[in-house]
Amino acid sequence: MKHLILLFSGLLIGGLAMAQEATVASSGGVKVVKDSRLDLLIKKQIYINTLAIRNQPGFRVQVVSTNKRNEANDVKARAMQLFPDYRTYMDYQAPYFKVRIGDFKTREEAAELREKMSSSFPGGVFVVPAIINLSPEKEAGNEESY
Repeated sequence: MKHLILLFSGLLIGGLAMAQEATVASSGGVKVVKDSRLDLLIKKQIYINTLAIRNQPGFRVQVVSTNKRNEANDVKARAMQLFPDYRTYMDYQAPYFKVRIGDFKTREEAAELREKMSSSFPGGVFVVPAIINLSPEKEAGNEESY
């Protein structure tokens, strides 16, 4: 008896599934209604993905490495005044505060700035590898703006 009920319910469910499939096929297609906010979310995700690509390996010019925060802040302010065309960063890698300047793809570009800065900062100016932030204007082939 249990097998008969199971067989009958299986046939009934299968018949209903076939009926739904036939209804879709007979209407000529399926109409999908999409919320317009999905397009906005997709554009935002594309923008976020392009920002992630911009963080690339490159070089920066290190001006100072000290364990005194005030000294690092003073050097950063001075570097920003003397070289306003370049972004200035202060990183903390325990126990040192490091002031670094610029975002360069090649060591040669960073070396040019190092030569300019060496007279202003007598403690030593070095080119160091770093993860750089490329601005959209500096990226080659980037024609879209968000």
